[in-house]
Amino acid sequence: MGAIVTSVVTGAFGFSGQKIAKRLLARGERVRTLTNHPQPASPLFRRVEVSPLNFADTKKLTESMRGVSVLYNTYWVRFSYGEISHEHAVDNTKVLLRAAEAAGVKRIVHVSITSPSADSHLPYFKGKAELELAIQASSLSYAILRPAVLFGEGDILINNIAFMLKRFPAFAIPGSGDYRIQPIFVDDLAELAVECGQRSDSYIVDAVGPESYKYTALVKMIRNAIGSRTWIVHVPPAVLRFASGVLGAILKMLSLPRTRSKG
Repeated sequence: MGAIVTSVVTGAFGFSGQKIAKRLLARGERVRTLTNHPQPASPLFRRVEVSPLNFADTKKLTESMRGVSVLYNTYWVRFSYGEISHEHAVDNTKVLLRAAEAAGVKRIVHVSITSPSADSHLPYFKGKAELELAIQASSLSYAILRPAVLFGEGDILINNIAFMLKRFPAFAIPGSGDYRIQPIFVDDLAELAVECGQRSDSYIVDAVGPESYKYTALVKMIRNAIGSRTWIVHVPPAVLRFASGVLGAILKMLSLPRTRSKG
């Protein structure tokens, strides 16, 4: 008789998911990942079970979590693109949550974000707040982790900042840039997540590192580290929101299937 699957990690080949999966495997647990992006070249591929993260097939999604004790959820949409939006990510995660309940999962460790708000005009933070409420209303015990910025090899935000500082003559910062962030090393987040998975009480914790930086100071630190001379400018948040909306509309238009005219 095989070992019982004790943990499911969404996106175990992703940035934070792989760190969580590795720590669970090191504990001797059997791990299954739910993903739409299996990576046969990953060292983890032959060490974890792989099932599709198919939100349209709730029956199969439920069966993929049958017998599981803890669900570690890192699923989210970082950027709206085409038909994929933060609102879709909220709906999808609620499907995942209901499937976990139906499968008899006891606990969820959910990666959220610092300062989520149902009143936010930003879909990212509003969606994260909506999901936290859904988790709290579920039958699962929960640990909700609220990281601000994750860093480490392959991170998104720090690498994207460095990329733009290398490639563009100017880097726009919304507002004054005096707001503070506390980056956390991705391995530390994974360690915290696994520790939270071993508990049974429900709580929310700020998953932040020991050092705090003003956002402008962090950007300047990255600029200096890569030897960039990019001009850092401060713009009203509304301007960036408008620019992001325009860019999103362009990307959506480009993602539409093209038809050829007949003639």
